[in-house]
Amino acid sequence: MVSDVLSGGRVLVLDGGLSTELESRGHDISGRLWSAQLLMDAPDAVVAAHRAYLDAGADIVTTASYQASPEGFARAGVDLATGSGLIRQSVLLALRAVEESGRPALIAGSVGPYGAMLADGSEYTGDYGDVGVDELRAFHRPRLELLAEAGVDLIAAETVPSLAEVEALLAELDRLGHPAWISLTTVGSRTRRGEPAAEAFALAASVPSVIAVGVNCTSPVGIGETVAVAHEASGKPVAVYPNSGEGWDAGRRAWTPAPPSQGLLLGDVDGWVTSGAQIVGGCCRVGPEQIRAIAGVVSSTA
Repeated sequence: MVSDVLSGGRVLVLDGGLSTELESRGHDISGRLWSAQLLMDAPDAVVAAHRAYLDAGADIVTTASYQASPEGFARAGVDLATGSGLIRQSVLLALRAVEESGRPALIAGSVGPYGAMLADGSEYTGDYGDVGVDELRAFHRPRLELLAEAGVDLIAAETVPSLAEVEALLAELDRLGHPAWISLTTVGSRTRRGEPAAEAFALAASVPSVIAVGVNCTSPVGIGETVAVAHEASGKPVAVYPNSGEGWDAGRRAWTPAPPSQGLLLGDVDGWVTSGAQIVGGCCRVGPEQIRAIAGVVSSTA
């Protein structure tokens, strides 16, 4: 069990951006379903991308289900039965990659925020209009259940931009009882909605199935401060997996370059671990070579 590993103090290396690796291999992920499109079109490519991170030293790989919600599939013209099957397939593909690699890795079922389904950049603002906690719970419930039933080792509820969505996810994770982490996307010490991130992390403290909290898809600059806040507020281990420092332009659906001083800094990994991080990896625009480097830092400090 991953909780046993974390309680022993071991630092686990998480993979990087699955879509980043798929795109680097020439696959088109520009549609509404992002990498989930390849669950239908190129499942072997998903396995190969997982393998790239496993071969780079990842101890945890995340499924290609970030944007694979039943509602998101429906908006793309995929019926409920087929969409549910594709979410299950995301787990089977990750399992296949782990088996082929021979590496004893864990599988985290990726659950993206409501805004990822909207495909309008609102996962980086948390502005969902009149959508409240009850609607968010109903949206997340089917995918959480499907991933747990398919056999993931834990659920990764990630890139969560607001307190309301944290509340909804925690309620569903508590009901489900499957090991999970919940990870915010932040600006400094605040959620993308401008709320104190410490409040969100503190909400997770009373949910036993949430074995870690985290911060992801956030600039590497200053993320160590957020790791410390997450650990102190929740009393739990922290998952930290920043993006490359580049920005996402939702209108152009393109990445904007990071200033030279804001890229992924390997020298920060030790500080993250000191602040409470026990799961360390990367998010958007972080590929296998960066994960290999992170794995080297983690192994040298073990």
